[in-house]
Amino acid sequence: MSSSSSPLTSRRALITGASAGIGAATARALAERGAHVTLTARRAERLEALAAELGGNASIATVDVRDASAVAHLFADQDFDIVVANAGLGLGVAPLHSGDTDDWSTMIDTNVKGVLHTVRAALPALRARRGGDLVLLGSVAGRQVYPGGNVYNATKHAVKAIYDALRLDEVGSGIRFTTVDPGMVESEFSLVRLGDQAAADAVYDGMTPLRPEDVADAIAFAVTRPPHVNIGEIVLWPTDQASTRDVHRTN
Repeated sequence: MSSSSSPLTSRRALITGASAGIGAATARALAERGAHVTLTARRAERLEALAAELGGNASIATVDVRDASAVAHLFADQDFDIVVANAGLGLGVAPLHSGDTDDWSTMIDTNVKGVLHTVRAALPALRARRGGDLVLLGSVAGRQVYPGGNVYNATKHAVKAIYDALRLDEVGSGIRFTTVDPGMVESEFSLVRLGDQAAADAVYDGMTPLRPEDVADAIAFAVTRPPHVNIGEIVLWPTDQASTRDVHRTN
């Protein structure tokens, strides 16, 4: 696809959590469609490798979304008309009575406050241009709870609430808001959450999960619609997954 015929030519996108998984796949998908993408995450070496892969269509900014001032500084220096608030993580699967409070704080600070920091910093420029796209990466865990999900579920329910509130607060602004809520996606998510590669692999045993590219394709679809069309809520399930608790496995 040539840049001259690409639907996102001349648009500038920011993707948080772009160092791996859905964030990296989204950067590739938007760059392929002509956007200039700014990649943000904490792992600079990963961002540098992805930027090199994407060539002239990418730049990087090493930012931790938990740091409100750093996020605000990033947006003060650059203008974006597509913002994908993707950074997030899960930690642990213990029930509440034995959960790790440090893990709770990390999830809340990243998944909720990180999204709020990104949204707050992004809105002034989007409001000034009276248009653009703000995409929140939610989860089916923000629609259905499951055993061991507790605080992670709560953070993703919060993302859904932030999305709903944005639609009310910003009606008439011309900004399009989208939440993309996937089910099981094979990425680093389970490894980070469980801390063990064998345990992470077992999460997907006997079933076919979504790939990061599947989620990125949904995001790209949403931001390439005509300006009067807002794809508000996208829920993606693997065909083998019926709910957060019901998964068909072949073994």
